[in-house]
Amino acid sequence: MRRLLISCAALLSLVALTASPAWADVKTREKTHVSLGGMLGKMFNMFGGKAAKEGVVSTTAVKGNRKITSNDATGEIIDLSEEKIYKLDMKKKTYEVTTFEQLRQQMREAREKAQKQAAEQQGKEEKQQDTGQPQKEYEVDFNVKETGQKKQLAGYDTREVIMTVTVREKGKTLEDGGGLVMNVDSWLGPQIPALKEVAEFELKYWRQLQGPDAMGMSPEQMAMIVAMYPAFKQAADRLQKESPKLQGTPLASTTTVEGVKSKEEAAQQTSESAPKSIGGLGGMLARKMAKKDDNANATRATIFTAEHEVQELQTSVAASDLEIPAGFKQK
Repeated sequence: MRRLLISCAALLSLVALTASPAWADVKTREKTHVSLGGMLGKMFNMFGGKAAKEGVVSTTAVKGNRKITSNDATGEIIDLSEEKIYKLDMKKKTYEVTTFEQLRQQMREAREKAQKQAAEQQGKEEKQQDTGQPQKEYEVDFNVKETGQKKQLAGYDTREVIMTVTVREKGKTLEDGGGLVMNVDSWLGPQIPALKEVAEFELKYWRQLQGPDAMGMSPEQMAMIVAMYPAFKQAADRLQKESPKLQGTPLASTTTVEGVKSKEEAAQQTSESAPKSIGGLGGMLARKMAKKDDNANATRATIFTAEHEVQELQTSVAASDLEIPAGFKQK
C-alpha cells in the first residue's frame, strides 16, 4: 500500500511537467511522506516505523539512459540501454537484477488478473441491472486558485496554487450523493528544465516497458487504486488534463484525497461495526482500534495524504554516482 501511494504522489507531483527534450544531468534530494486516514493509518503508524511517521528522504540522479534513486534502506538503478533494474539493499549491501522482460511478464500477469476482476465486477453490475438497481454515474468539478502566498524552496521563488477536483454522483450535490475530493496544494517555481529531465526519463522508462500509450503507472497499481476508490480515476484524469495549463514547476505538493459518504451511507454507518480480522490483526485489537477511530462515523474522512518536496537540486552528475556501490554483492 505504501509503495502504491508514493507512486501516486510522484505521478501527481509531475503532472504539470510536460514531456520535453533531454536537457542536462540532474541530481535531487527529495522528501516524501504518506499518511493514511482512519484505522489503516493507525496500523500503518504502528508497524511502519520511522518512515511512516517522519517520511523518507531520498536522492535521485539522472544521467543519460541511467537513473538511480536511493535512501538509507533501499535503492534502485534503472538502465534503459541494458533494460535492467538493480534493486539495492543498502543495509545488507546486496543487490538483485530484474530485466525489463521479467517485469513485462509480471505486468502481463497483473493485467490478466485485473481483467478477470473487471469481468467479475461487470457480471455483478449486470446482475444489479437485472434486479433493477440503478448504476451510479459521476460528474467531475475542477477549481484552481492562486492564493498569493510565496516562499523559497530549493533556492527558487515559488507561489502557491491549489487545485481541487470533486467527483460526485450525477445530478446530486457532494453532500447528498457522496463522492471523492482530491486537493493538490502545490508550490510552483519557474520552469526548471533539469526537473523536466526526471519526468522525461520516467516517461521513456514506462514507454519502453508498456509502449507509446504508457501513462506512468503500472496496470497493477492503477487496477488497485480504481478497485479501492472507483472515483479516483476520474479525479486523476481531470487533474492530468488541467495541470499542464499552470505555469511553473512544482517544487512541493501536498495531495489530500477524501471520501465523502452520501446521506444514505452515513445513516447506515454504525459505530460498533468492525472487521474481525485486518491484515492479520486479531478481531479484538481491530475492534478496539476501530472504536478509537474518531473519524469512523464522520461524513467526510481522509483516505490518504501524500507530501512531496524537492529539497535540493544540482545539475552536475558524475558517472560513478549511478554505479552499484563498492562492496555490494549480487544475491
